[in-house]
Amino acid sequence: MTADPTGPRSGRPRRRAALGKRTALHKRTALRKRTAPRRSPLRSLVAVGLAVVALAGCARPAGPGAAWTEPPGSSQPARVATPTPGRGTANVRAPQPVPGKVMVGSYLDIAGMDQKQSTALRREQLGRDPRIVHRYYAWKDPLPRTMPDLPENAILLVSWDGVPYNTINNGSQDALIASAADALAAYGHPVFLRWAWEMNGNWYTWGGARNGNDASGFVTAWRRIHDIFTARRATNVAWVWGPNCYSVPDQSWNDMTRYYPGDAYVDWVAVSGYFASRETPDYLFGPVVRNYAGRKPIMIAETGALEKGGTVKADWIDQLAAYIVARPAIGALVWFDTDNDHGNGKDWRIDSTPASLAAYRKLAHDPRFAG
Repeated sequence: MTADPTGPRSGRPRRRAALGKRTALHKRTALRKRTAPRRSPLRSLVAVGLAVVALAGCARPAGPGAAWTEPPGSSQPARVATPTPGRGTANVRAPQPVPGKVMVGSYLDIAGMDQKQSTALRREQLGRDPRIVHRYYAWKDPLPRTMPDLPENAILLVSWDGVPYNTINNGSQDALIASAADALAAYGHPVFLRWAWEMNGNWYTWGGARNGNDASGFVTAWRRIHDIFTARRATNVAWVWGPNCYSVPDQSWNDMTRYYPGDAYVDWVAVSGYFASRETPDYLFGPVVRNYAGRKPIMIAETGALEKGGTVKADWIDQLAAYIVARPAIGALVWFDTDNDHGNGKDWRIDSTPASLAAYRKLAHDPRFAG
């Protein structure tokens, strides 16, 4: 990728290194093991430890429309004292769902090609630019004030690393958070912000399993960051809360719903889920859709599929398109479009075979996916 002084250190992002998520075939045992794709760094890599995890199924959130409640043993976090209010983005709104439409985008990184070349290839293949461009930033990376390489009318999706909860909740990061808020406010365009995604897994330092098995610390941290952004008047930022499709470990304290900061603190609910064996779209995304569709627009923020021979991947893309069309709450689809995944040989690209590309092209040209 072309160097960008405002871009992330890891343009091919620091992907979770857990051997428990996406890239290996499911073994047909009571506990099926999975391996995750990893985002390889563009400029530097903050190592993430490899961990093998067992899958017992996606998390089981409360029923549709269930009200969020504080995790047991926690109390309503007080609003934090925030730095001096910033100048903000005057009348720039955060990204909104497009009624009856789905915004389509990707994280794009193709081996041997820079960002400009990769984008040009996809434009030629699909006859359109992405509506969402996904980039990853480490916690201490400056968030972008400009993004000149984005296609016209594309919306930036920033996935911003988390840190251990106490690092935020003790107030020591307030100045860094205020600076990040000012940067995105200065960006001056609608932007999605997905902070500390997949917090219900055990592969990131910001997961509950690495923070005392206590989801309430995540809720407090999220709210603190949100309040600082609000004080800095970063009105162009949409808050995207994004759990993994299943929780690891699969225990009640780690249920994804326990990490939900509350409707007042979330604009979009996202989910990560990958076709690595025989997972259906509903298996991957159904729990999130059923629990939050009546409350928030849904974003499939990370997904991809591996080839399984024949037209299996192409057929899955068709199934995914049909699944989304039947669920109007899903307002965005973001593909993990790369074959450059830590050299592990896993190919998530939309054009891994002609059949897969044809299926994805059909999705991209469906009027429903013209958000």
